[in-house]
Amino acid sequence: MKSTFVTKEMVEKIVKDYPTPFHIYDEKGIRNNARELKKAFAWNPGFREYFAVKATPNPYLLQILKEEGCGADCSSMSELLLSEAVGMGKGDIMFSSNETPNGEFTKAKELGAYINLDDITHIDFLNEECGVPEVVCMRYNPGGIYELENGIMDNPGDAKYGCTREQMVEGYRKLMALGVKEFGIHSFLVSNTTAADYYPTLARTLFELAVELKEKTGAKIKFINLSGGIGIPYRPEDKKVDIMAVGEGVRKAYEEILVPAGMGDVAIFTELGRFMMGPYGALVVKAIHEKHIYKEYIGVDACAVNLMRPAMYGAYHHITVLGKENEEPEYIYDVVGSLCENNDKFAIDRKLPKIDRGDYLVIHDTGAHGFSMGYNYNGKLKSAELLLKEDGSVKMIRRAETVKDYFATFDFDDLMKPYL
Repeated sequence: MKSTFVTKEMVEKIVKDYPTPFHIYDEKGIRNNARELKKAFAWNPGFREYFAVKATPNPYLLQILKEEGCGADCSSMSELLLSEAVGMGKGDIMFSSNETPNGEFTKAKELGAYINLDDITHIDFLNEECGVPEVVCMRYNPGGIYELENGIMDNPGDAKYGCTREQMVEGYRKLMALGVKEFGIHSFLVSNTTAADYYPTLARTLFELAVELKEKTGAKIKFINLSGGIGIPYRPEDKKVDIMAVGEGVRKAYEEILVPAGMGDVAIFTELGRFMMGPYGALVVKAIHEKHIYKEYIGVDACAVNLMRPAMYGAYHHITVLGKENEEPEYIYDVVGSLCENNDKFAIDRKLPKIDRGDYLVIHDTGAHGFSMGYNYNGKLKSAELLLKEDGSVKMIRRAETVKDYFATFDFDDLMKPYL
């Protein structure tokens, strides 16, 4: 069983002010998780988590993480501006973009962000646009197949991201000639893994690369960024990652590889999104229709606009029918939304308790890549985001979209003026 951080009674009270559907986030869970991650890497004095803003781009949530000592991992101008809005400045931001548009490196440099170059050709692009800062990071792609003890995890050789080993050496030398004083190393190879050996294995790869780069170029390595990739238990039977064991595995690799090379002052960074926020967000919806044809369908007042992952990836999100947590799951339903697309389904052939019109359903683990991946197909409007505060009160942290929002980009003409 997966438990929810909201109850039927809470939702019935909330909907008096904020009708469904809405995403809601658990402040207490977010803070406790951030503290646990920090504890797992407390052995490294320079450790810092840079939250992947793309996962949940909301300034109120960024502020909570900032209060817990986290920075921000940004990949666009909008994400840089969100981070700036909550007071993040020099050293608080990692800017890791690819195919970067003009102007974004300039803004990142103005904010004192660590700029992470995705390709060796970006060195000249950065230098021509705004000049290179004194600290620069480069993203590494080892190529080939990436394997852990429990099997193949991913295929970096097919990924568009990062530089080859040879390009890392060449890039460091070129950047040193341009005046760079200190360097970072970054790599992202696996997404949403609950394998506890991923970070320690990646750490060994990057630590060995760091030693090689120091020996070949004389570069001063300031930090090594393990990026993201640590997943969450979406299914009830999935096991939660033991973050303390992960931190200990990285520590062992650090002491075996970096310390003997005289690099015991290198800081460890992470850029977690899903792990930081995923389990602490939920999409609350209401059952508004039922349909009995070749299958049993429950129609809810949300759709893939509110949560795209099941439609896009076939991703599993657990569902709890509030008030019926202890009833037997004797019915098999497709839980669906209202888009004119047959993949607009939150669950397919899911065993659930009997669902009646008016029941509230909690779709679990939407705190990362939930609201943020939404769109406006069929003219559907994105929902509100709410925060369940530690004191039990609820605060709106993003209002629901209106038709005026949907038509706002027609403001250059009188055609849609009556609707604006």
